[in-house]
Amino acid sequence: MENSSIPHKVLQYETFLNETLRGDLQKLTKLRDKCYEEIAQYMQLQNVLERPEISDGKPLKAQVDLGCNFHAQAVITDPSKIFVCVGYGFYVEFTKPEAIVFIKKRTEYLNSNAQKLSKDMVSVRAQIRMVLEGLKELYGIHENLEQK
Repeated sequence: MENSSIPHKVLQYETFLNETLRGDLQKLTKLRDKCYEEIAQYMQLQNVLERPEISDGKPLKAQVDLGCNFHAQAVITDPSKIFVCVGYGFYVEFTKPEAIVFIKKRTEYLNSNAQKLSKDMVSVRAQIRMVLEGLKELYGIHENLEQK
């Protein structure tokens, strides 16, 4: 390898590492965190639905998030049916048993998606490590050439 091509290769590897791999890792981390957040919300809803004090026909008091963590008191006159977000901003009206079945299926799907994202993150981390080792080698070669 020529002396002049080594700095060029180092620059290419550093650019690939900083712009591509680290960006991919950050995107995957955000997606996985979003999955875990959605799982937590569904699990919270399931816990509320499985409480014994929620019986059909009795009014229910609840705090409702109006947005930006601004909550208000609400009275649900008929808690026998609820609207559940099924994705992409769509809500479906479910009975309590139907909602629990949907929540279990949705959390299974989200868990498998989070596991896949975690595997992808491990792969990207391995690629980062490999590029760093390659850079170490190139720096070692470059240092050896300068010492001669």
